[in-house]
Amino acid sequence: MIKVLLVEDNEINQEIFMRKLVKRGFEVVTADDGVQAIEKASSEAPDIILMDMTLPEIDGWTATRTIKENAQTRHIPIIALTAHTFDEDRERALKAGCDEFETKPTDFESLISKIMKLTESPAEA
Repeated sequence: MIKVLLVEDNEINQEIFMRKLVKRGFEVVTADDGVQAIEKASSEAPDIILMDMTLPEIDGWTATRTIKENAQTRHIPIIALTAHTFDEDRERALKAGCDEFETKPTDFESLISKIMKLTESPAEA
């Protein structure tokens, strides 16, 4: 079972993502801000992180950089989740260390495809 760390400060969005991921067979751990994201990346050892970029405490770009600078967590793939849709936003997320980028509102099938590719697990139909 793939363990996902879902970093999302909007309670409604967090609940929607969590339900959809659990329904697809993922184990989901949540974080509400960048500080929790950094802590849970270490303590929960997720297989992948879905990172909202606009977060309280520490934003997603900073949290991503911190996770990728840590030898214990740098291997964890991170997908940026953001309403920022410009090419510059994608480049900024990738430069911070994100492995992929998904805009909000999210095409859930596209997100699942990216999760499966980054975790190197066979996609389920």
